[in-house]
Amino acid sequence: MGIVPVTENKKRYLPLLLLADEQEDMIDHYLDRGHMYALDEGGVRAVCVVTDEGGGVLELKNLATEPASQRKGYGRALVEFLLDHYRGGYQVLRVGTGDSPLTVPFYEKCGFRRAFVVKDFFTRHYDHPIYEAGVLLKDMVYLQREF
Repeated sequence: MGIVPVTENKKRYLPLLLLADEQEDMIDHYLDRGHMYALDEGGVRAVCVVTDEGGGVLELKNLATEPASQRKGYGRALVEFLLDHYRGGYQVLRVGTGDSPLTVPFYEKCGFRRAFVVKDFFTRHYDHPIYEAGVLLKDMVYLQREF
């Protein structure tokens, strides 16, 4: 298993990125300014994008694993890679996600703790309702983990 930076033609991974953020124009807001990584194990299994938000905060904007490779530790491996790779340069790794019974527990198992909530984020910024595990996503829940 290898994790490699993606520096060119990041949009070739759009189908995978859309699994974690289903509106392309929202991805466009961070893709060019972000650092992207791909986890390869006989093919790309997962990708992530992080951005420098200033003040010692690195934000995980997108973490997606192909459906056939989910629940095999690839997402966790990317989180651990980020913590190791960026240690010393940042104080906090932050992630914003919908208040979903799928994603929040994943990040909590990776050592993240709830930090704050942005009310009605999904209803204000997305052009359609977003459901995950049967739950309508309204608020953006931010979780963070210290380096």
